[in-house]
Amino acid sequence: MASIKLFGEVNNKPVYLIKLNNGHIEAEFISLGATIRALRVPDRSGNMVDVCLGYDTAEEYMTNDGYIGATVGRNANRISGSKFSINGKEYKLNANEGENQLHGGIEGFSHKCWNFSCTENSVTFSIESPDGDEGYPGNLKAAATFSLVNSTLRIDYSASCDKDTIVNLTNHAYFNLSGQGSGAINKQLLTLGAESYTPCRDGNIPTGEFAPIINTPLDFSKENSLDFALTSLSGTSTEGIDHNFVLSSSPAATLYSEETGIELSCKTSLEGLQVYTSGFLTKRNGKDGAIYGKHHGICLETQHFPDAINNPHFPSPIIRVGEEYKEWTEYSFKIR
Repeated sequence: MASIKLFGEVNNKPVYLIKLNNGHIEAEFISLGATIRALRVPDRSGNMVDVCLGYDTAEEYMTNDGYIGATVGRNANRISGSKFSINGKEYKLNANEGENQLHGGIEGFSHKCWNFSCTENSVTFSIESPDGDEGYPGNLKAAATFSLVNSTLRIDYSASCDKDTIVNLTNHAYFNLSGQGSGAINKQLLTLGAESYTPCRDGNIPTGEFAPIINTPLDFSKENSLDFALTSLSGTSTEGIDHNFVLSSSPAATLYSEETGIELSCKTSLEGLQVYTSGFLTKRNGKDGAIYGKHHGICLETQHFPDAINNPHFPSPIIRVGEEYKEWTEYSFKIR
């Protein structure tokens, strides 16, 4: 069942709150940024727990950093030097993180109002990005459909363009399986379907290499506490995990909270998973009276590899005229 109400206003445009409830799980979305605002799932006692960070007002989504819950694009993650070439032509993008571009630029998809339509258990957000938007070529049409299927939140992404361009969409939900206001995630347990990752140089830009995770703080090939990595990587440039993992098996990730008994399983059609343990999330007010801070959530961002357009040996993020970008991600919940 879907319900819709006004959530606020941004740049003289209304922002709507869409709530879905299929009897197993409940989700809230806002049309600003095609954003997941809340996701409620049952714990081992049957109580509904909100496992996604979010805000109470539309203004907070515009003014706060962190992309909390947003759909980001045209290109998720970083593009080195804010430039790339297609068909021998160089395109210069708007830089918004030093000399690099992050998550689509100064006003990427995360800060725009999307159109939407609903069915009983799904909402489809759609957006049109004009030729030259943030520097990208082509008039792009993109959509993200969020569906509740039993105890699974499924996201289906699609896009097409009238010029050869790049597309790399993801959702930036911050998960905390102990509850969105419960504090740090250090004690939660993570497993990854990956044997390697893409190491980075300054600016968190991939070197182009692949490195094994075994015997490193990033070794989650078997279930391990997040505290293992957060402690080991404290004081580094990533302040915890902020790394792209090369997926080699499914599920891409499994996260578990012993406190609530909730287990999340992430599956995807994509080849990369950026795991971010919110090492740069500053203290701020969250929704429903919660206070958020460093390491209070974990992002499981399924995507093409960072800076893939500038690393020809990475899987390509290019879509050609006449092609359609189609990818999917599922977040499934159960009690262990």
